[in-house]
Amino acid sequence: LAKYPEIKTLMGPDPHLKWIVSGMVFMQFLACYLVKDLSWKWVFFWAYAFGGCVNHSLTLAIHDISHNVAFGNKQAKWNRWFAVFANLPIGIPYSASFKKYHIDHHRYLGGDSLDVDIPTDFEGWFFCTPLRKLLWLFLQPLFYSLRPLYVNPKAITRMEIFNALVQFSIDLIIYYFWGLKPIIYLIAGTILCMGLHPISGHFIAEHYMFLKGYETYSYYGPLNWLTFNVGYHMEHHDFPSIPGCRLPMVKKIAAEYYDNLPYHQSWIRVLWDFVFDDTIGPYSRVKRLCKLAKES
Repeated sequence: LAKYPEIKTLMGPDPHLKWIVSGMVFMQFLACYLVKDLSWKWVFFWAYAFGGCVNHSLTLAIHDISHNVAFGNKQAKWNRWFAVFANLPIGIPYSASFKKYHIDHHRYLGGDSLDVDIPTDFEGWFFCTPLRKLLWLFLQPLFYSLRPLYVNPKAITRMEIFNALVQFSIDLIIYYFWGLKPIIYLIAGTILCMGLHPISGHFIAEHYMFLKGYETYSYYGPLNWLTFNVGYHMEHHDFPSIPGCRLPMVKKIAAEYYDNLPYHQSWIRVLWDFVFDDTIGPYSRVKRLCKLAKES
């Protein structure tokens, strides 16, 4: 920032984010109507091939919204409420809990018992062969959602209760009008595409230490178009208040800070290496002791 103060102009809300996310949400509601009479095999096919991709993208929109980039820091509540709206096609309440824990991920990156993104000792010990690592990738949504309850349990907030009430109300309305298949389409898509799926490569790519001494990596490939530029992960951790749409500008402005860092070229290759490279597994994360910051 001292060398490139113009980076400050990139901070602030993304005026297009709310419209893009709204379009995705309503597109999924239309898809719910279209799948209600399909056979079960096609319900699961479209859940994996289309709906789950949209839902995974929405989880990354929620990630952006958790940094207040939809409406700005002065409208924090609007960001929280909009995240609940973005959550609707995902099928299960997610946004409020994610916000609660994601702040710790930035504040205490790799912090033992503070950053719940770090796999547990059991995960590192058990999922150590190619077949088991493949299973771990498939079950990743389960570990991702349950790990916080074990590693760093926190009191349930009012926003989480609101998130759950709104989510289950919409689920019931969809079930009442269109039956069970649209609900399965939404939830199955979320689970399948956050598990063994090319987009899920970002979970591994972001902070697993593929090269000794480097714990955070960016990815500059085409899947960023579907994921709100979450691949620009080094840039994001440097400037979390900059929305994903402007992160490529950070790299362009301050090129000498990023061009010489290792980065990933393919999330599919990341998943392949994670499964078949014996030196990489759930243990391949930096874990550090962090001093708990005082809440203001």
